[in-house]
Amino acid sequence: MEIQVKELIAKETKVPLRASLNADWLLQVRKDVISTSPLEVDMTARGEHGVAHVEGELSIEVEFACSRCLEPTKEHFVIPFHERFKPAAAMAETGEDEEITPVDEEKVELDPFFEETMMLTLPFVPLCDEDCKGLCQTCGANLNEGNCGCSKERIDPRLAVLQDLFKDKDQ
Repeated sequence: MEIQVKELIAKETKVPLRASLNADWLLQVRKDVISTSPLEVDMTARGEHGVAHVEGELSIEVEFACSRCLEPTKEHFVIPFHERFKPAAAMAETGEDEEITPVDEEKVELDPFFEETMMLTLPFVPLCDEDCKGLCQTCGANLNEGNCGCSKERIDPRLAVLQDLFKDKDQ
């Protein structure tokens, strides 16, 4: 999806941007993503005072593998989006702030901006539930489904020899 920056600035008009974009790139970037819905884009592009504004929201449903128990969990995200663009030549003259992205071309491809916004919004450690107990470190059983019965007693392997010394005195 792209916008014509100079045309928007010259006409100072509003242009609706609606699209359904393929989000399969997310499966390649994040190994914990199982599946995604298409990325729904609902934006408005407008030119105002020499700056092209693109604002609206992105929405997507992502199925993750829980980071603790590996069970699939779905989350729906609605992400606000606002970017500002200005021709690089005009920015050099006025010395604009850092919030405006300079562009050298007449058109700007918005997909990389959408991808960056998505990556910054998705949880770093997705969980099926805040109280997820995860997997047993010994047998791998899902502890959310019940206790696995494994011994929870942990002995430092460096001190395991000392444990045998006390067995003879107790008997």
